[in-house]
Amino acid sequence: MMEENEEQPDDHQPLEKESERFRLHMVTWNVATADPPDDVASLLHLNSPKTPDLYVIGLQEVYSGPVRFVSDMIFDDPWSQLFISTLAPLNYIKVSSIRMQGLLLLFFSKLEHVPFIRDIQATYTRTGIFGYWGNKGGVSVRLSFYGHMLCFLNCHLAAHMKYANERMDEFEHIMDTQTFDCKKAPRIIDHRLVFWFGDLNFRIQDHGMHFVRSCINNQTYNLLWSHDQLIMLKKKKQLLQEFEEGPLDFQPTYKFDLNSDTYDSRFYTEWFGFNGKKRKPAWTDRILWRVRPKSQPNDEQDENDVKEKKQQKEEEEYPLKVRQDLYTSNMEFRISDHKPVIGIFTLELTKMHQTPLVSLHAEGDWSADIDSIVLYNPLQPFPSSTWDWIGLYKVGFSSVSDYITYTWVKDDEVAFNNEMMQVFMGKEEIPVRGGECVLCYYSSNLRCIIGISEPFKVQESKVAVAEGLFPERISGLDRIARSEDF
Repeated sequence: MMEENEEQPDDHQPLEKESERFRLHMVTWNVATADPPDDVASLLHLNSPKTPDLYVIGLQEVYSGPVRFVSDMIFDDPWSQLFISTLAPLNYIKVSSIRMQGLLLLFFSKLEHVPFIRDIQATYTRTGIFGYWGNKGGVSVRLSFYGHMLCFLNCHLAAHMKYANERMDEFEHIMDTQTFDCKKAPRIIDHRLVFWFGDLNFRIQDHGMHFVRSCINNQTYNLLWSHDQLIMLKKKKQLLQEFEEGPLDFQPTYKFDLNSDTYDSRFYTEWFGFNGKKRKPAWTDRILWRVRPKSQPNDEQDENDVKEKKQQKEEEEYPLKVRQDLYTSNMEFRISDHKPVIGIFTLELTKMHQTPLVSLHAEGDWSADIDSIVLYNPLQPFPSSTWDWIGLYKVGFSSVSDYITYTWVKDDEVAFNNEMMQVFMGKEEIPVRGGECVLCYYSSNLRCIIGISEPFKVQESKVAVAEGLFPERISGLDRIARSEDF
């Protein structure tokens, strides 16, 4: 049996491996405790002819008052609800999320990729008041995408002009202390690809307010780059030099008056000689990425050297490239003193996995009149568990937990048995009004869905129709089916 959390390439890979391209849409936004807007279509570029394969959304300063925070622990917060309700009908599901007070990170994927997103883990690091308060810090989601180890780190670092070095210290602390239960990539820096983003709070120093305002009005942003604190620190810090960032060819995203496109009015009143607190515009909201540097040859033959050679061989056999296609802000949202920043990337990679770990399908006709049969077949070895289960989902479901019903998979040495197996779903849990559904196999050890069936139709219950026995309390699928023509 394969060791838990240890990714292995599929057996019987073709000799010639072709790379494929995947589109990643990222958003970072300090929402300043505001409630979400009614529509985020422009933020997600839903009208674009190119649809992303993955969405990664990082928010900062999500409202976390005592009453709201407690309710958000039980139910999805309003921001998560908005993104889920927007993307689920477009066949995206929420693969993972993590919240640390005001910091929120959401990861969505097209359904077709979900069986190849494995070993999902999320964690957080507090750097706020004495390291105990969660108003500052970092939240991360790491996973294997077609065998490639990716990590997404959403940070909110220390504020104010004079704390540039403290921001760097916080970032290094997060990178050093966050660890994962994965031998291949136990730290953030071990991942093949890392995205670092959020309200990093780096400012434009030295330049006077009049010069900054002139550069913004004339769109000569490049004249400000040399005094951007993050760009300045990259010249000194080796860790930062490994991260790439696209050109800042958009106006600074902080600080605006609420409900306007006007930079902090106190900024302008002071320029005109009135009293006011200095809040120079700045690119506080950023998206950077790091492809793991190729390992250097080592004269000493030790365990690390063997690991590095294995890593180097894998990188040559399964290359990964990153291209940034867009880096910009979205000026139409005015609910915060920050504007959201969007980064769109193309990931070009060679898949380590071509087939899902499990295939499954619904056998025969399904309805609430009879117990139904699920057939499944392991296609690759994986660490099975008595806690594995198969869920019945409505087409367009939003997350792993959005199932109609489920059944446990017995531990029948799934990892070693290539024969077709079957489990039953009781008729009592199948929706009487029917609808379009899929089946998903969830691996407890790998913390993810590892197989998805083709869509199939659950028939409306003939008994319920004939006898008028539609119950008052029916599943969410039934309620939706009332107004949909399946």
